[in-house]
Amino acid sequence: MKKIVIVEDEKVIREELYALLGNAGYGPVAVTDFVHTVPEILNSGADLVLLDINIPKMNGEQVLREIRQKSEIPVIMVTSRTEELDEVLSMSYGADDYITKPYNPTILLLRIQAILKRTENTGADLYHYRDIEIRQAKGVLNRGQDQMVLTKNEMLIFMVLFHHQGEIVSRDDLMTELWDNSEYISDNALTVNISRLRAKLEQMGYPDVIETRKKQGYVLV
Repeated sequence: MKKIVIVEDEKVIREELYALLGNAGYGPVAVTDFVHTVPEILNSGADLVLLDINIPKMNGEQVLREIRQKSEIPVIMVTSRTEELDEVLSMSYGADDYITKPYNPTILLLRIQAILKRTENTGADLYHYRDIEIRQAKGVLNRGQDQMVLTKNEMLIFMVLFHHQGEIVSRDDLMTELWDNSEYISDNALTVNISRLRAKLEQMGYPDVIETRKKQGYVLV
């Protein structure tokens, strides 16, 4: 049973959501302590969070920002406000979806189902290199609040080096990996992609972590 945390200060709406989720086969948990909202969410073991923007003490966007510093738990923002800015801010802070009140219960359940299915399918794509979080499916590297977007080729190269960390990976092996993923790349293009990947890792605070071994290949240290 998937556990869903409800963060909603309006009692009637909170109880409606609780009943809706329970009847749909989920395990709902309601947060009513808005002083310790973030710790309650992080300690709940939830699979998804329904987070209202207008809650006491700390608004939902602030809660979302704090959650994203420590967890990638899926979050759907729920609000009665319809300003486009709310949606833009919520998504930029890391929300997985956004729905306004009054919401259609069926649509809300479908969105929850879609997000849970997506996160189940991408769970194996989460890795860690030092203090960098690798989100392979999204093509991004996260370090704290900093995020770096990699191209498809850059991510493929990085993952090969990552899975063979400390070992020499030849240029031929990298070319083969890219070819197997239907990505044609020339020898010169490989050099360019390696250079760009190095530059992005340096921007994240990790210069010189991809070493060149003359006539042998590359090593991620």
